[in-house]
Amino acid sequence: MSRSGRASVMVGKAFEMREYPVPVPEPGTLLVKQELAGICGTDLHNWEFQRLEHDIILGHENVGVIDTLGAGVEKDYLDNPVKEGDRIVLSPNVGYGFVPSEEQPYLRGGFGEYIYLWHPKTIFLKTDLPTEVAVLTEPSACAVHCATRAKIQFGDTVVVQGSGPIGLLVLNWARLSGAGRVISVGGPRGRLEMAEKFGADLTINIADVPDPEERKRIVRENTPQNLGADVVFECAGNPAAIVEGLDYLRHSGTYVEYGHFVDSGTFECNPNQMLLRKNLRLEAAWGFETQHFLRSLRMLEKHADLFDDFVSHTIPLDRVSEGINALHRGYHLDGKDAIKIAVKADMG
Repeated sequence: MSRSGRASVMVGKAFEMREYPVPVPEPGTLLVKQELAGICGTDLHNWEFQRLEHDIILGHENVGVIDTLGAGVEKDYLDNPVKEGDRIVLSPNVGYGFVPSEEQPYLRGGFGEYIYLWHPKTIFLKTDLPTEVAVLTEPSACAVHCATRAKIQFGDTVVVQGSGPIGLLVLNWARLSGAGRVISVGGPRGRLEMAEKFGADLTINIADVPDPEERKRIVRENTPQNLGADVVFECAGNPAAIVEGLDYLRHSGTYVEYGHFVDSGTFECNPNQMLLRKNLRLEAAWGFETQHFLRSLRMLEKHADLFDDFVSHTIPLDRVSEGINALHRGYHLDGKDAIKIAVKADMG
C-alpha cells in the first residue's frame, strides 16, 4: 500500500503543510523516518533574502531512524552494519534541504516526516546518541571546519562573534583545541549562559553594550597587554561584524570568516588599514568536508553530556514558521531564549 508523508514547505515567505507520496527506495538508497531537524541560520537567511527559486522543503540538519533500505544498502559510511530501526545522521552535501519540493523524488528536505536519501553517494552514520545531541552533527561539522581553519595554538586568546548555534559550537571546539581564554560577543542572555557553560571566560551582551567602540575596548582590555586576540571567528552573519571584529585582532593574528553562507550584503573595506597593516591571516571556510562530519560525530559522542540542553525548543512541523520568526525577531520562543530550535516530525 502506498504511503504519504507531510512536510512544511516554504512558499515565498509563507510555510504550507503539504503531503507527498513516500518513495520506495531505489537500489543504493534508503528512506528515513525523521526524528529531529534543526533550524539552521542558513534556513533563516534563505527565508529572509529569498535567494532560492521554487517551493522548498528547507532543513538539512537531520537525525532519524531507518524506515526502509534499498537493495544493496547494508552498511553506513564507516562500514558499520545497518538495519531498519537504526538511528542515523546524514551529511546533506549532495542535495538536501535546498531542492524544489514538487520535483521527484519527493521528500528531500529536513522539515518533513520522512527524508529520502536518494543520492547513492549520501554519507550517513549510525549512532546511539540521543536525538537532541545527534541532530547537532551537521552544524557541529561546520564548527569543526571553522575551528580547524584557525590553527589555534595552546593558550591563544580567542573571540567568537555571534552566540548562535554555530558560534557556540565554534567556541566549544576552540576551547577543546587549546584556547587559553575565550570571549563570546553576542546575545541574548540565554545564549551567553550556554557560552559560559562551554567555558567562555567573558561574555559581552550586545544589547547591554550596544556601542561597537565600547565592545572593542572591552575585548582588547581582556587580551594580553591589551594588544588584541590571537584568533577571531565571525559567526554572526552580519557584514558589520566583520568591520568590528577585525579591530579585536592583534597584529599578525588570524581572522576566520564563517557567518555568510548566504549572501547577506556587503561592507566597506579599506584593505591597507583593515587588512595589510595588521599583517593578519584571513581565512574563509565554506560548509564542511567529509572529514569534518566524521570528526564532529566522534566529538559529540565523546562530549555528549555538554549538550544536554543545547536544543532549547522542539516544535512540530506546523510551527516551522514560528521557529523561523523567533530567530528573525530576537531569538525568543515560548517564553524563553532560543539556543537551538529543532523540528520534531509527527511519527504517526
